[in-house]
Amino acid sequence: MPQHDHQESAEEQSGPLEIAIVGDLTDHESEMTDRLLGVPPGGQCTIYFDSPGGSPYCAMSLVGLMKLRGIEATGIVTGECSSAALWPFAACRRRLVTPFSVFLFHPMKWQSEEHIGIAEAAEWSRHFADLEREMDVLLAELFGIPGETIDRWIKTHRYVTGREMVSAGLAELVGLSPLPELFATSGEESPPKSHAARNPARARR
Repeated sequence: MPQHDHQESAEEQSGPLEIAIVGDLTDHESEMTDRLLGVPPGGQCTIYFDSPGGSPYCAMSLVGLMKLRGIEATGIVTGECSSAALWPFAACRRRLVTPFSVFLFHPMKWQSEEHIGIAEAAEWSRHFADLEREMDVLLAELFGIPGETIDRWIKTHRYVTGREMVSAGLAELVGLSPLPELFATSGEESPPKSHAARNPARARR
């Protein structure tokens, strides 16, 4: 739509592109991929997360685009960031959360077609086990923490709060007030300085 194009043009001129990952990853993969491709290689963007997850393949594709294109993303969890959505969030160079952000870590789940054969089911089971193990290792590497922490959260189906993510050194805590850096990149006058507590720790790969 012309209005949407105008908004994108304004974003490109004023600062890093802003992308929203909202809802199921699988349902919006094409749109999210297109938005990431709109960020030039080595460029910056801000990604807002409110997603319950989706396909692990979609998650890996988004991570691949971010890493292969050298995108320096700032991830901000405005609501939920769970399951498969954890991987693209972990791939962000900088991660921001609020006291109300929620993260669900759990073992991967899979569904098969109703009439799948025994041999195919056995092969899928083998592949799925390998995929789950490799993705868990990658998640720990992206967050830059020992795999034991991730394993413990996943095996216990743990809901992790924004404050807990900060305590683990995985993100910075921000309050529900304007972020000065967003205004600075757009060339607009910065809002009054926030007195919200922040944790300076940043997890980088």
